[in-house]
Amino acid sequence: MNRCGFVDDQHSAYSVKRLCAVLNLARSSSYAWKKGWAQRAERAARDAQLTEAIRAIHKEDPAYGEPRITADLRKKGYEVNHKRVERLMREAGIEGIHLRRKVRTTVPAPSDQPVPDLVGRDFIATAPNTRYVGDITYLQVQDGRFFYLATVFDLYSRRVVGRSMADLL
Repeated sequence: MNRCGFVDDQHSAYSVKRLCAVLNLARSSSYAWKKGWAQRAERAARDAQLTEAIRAIHKEDPAYGEPRITADLRKKGYEVNHKRVERLMREAGIEGIHLRRKVRTTVPAPSDQPVPDLVGRDFIATAPNTRYVGDITYLQVQDGRFFYLATVFDLYSRRVVGRSMADLL
């Protein structure tokens, strides 16, 4: 419950002026919140109705995500924004099927030992050339091949101090 709701609930026991002073809330905010209650309740009812329509569309085809469900709702006559559909789907736990394949670039050998964190998650350097970090990533080139790109950064200047690129084995 928010502060304005608390004021509305407790105004029979204490004055609105006193409650607002204790909660560091402007009285006008409390009254404006109370005035807008009917519109919020109406919007919540419309959201519930729209969520049921989203559930029905998703039940027909579970692969549908936010873009397709938004298009279907518009075809059915709903005036709806994709952001609202996305929010309602997230709140209702509705999610489309993701068909993209995850690319795994590094497969460690079973005998490999975990590498210790020598920086201790402290990425602030007080002087140049005292603390370096590195990163390895892969890049897909035009013909579908991949290259590894390894970089080393100076944490003080945030500049690349070394780099190397090699074919993916």
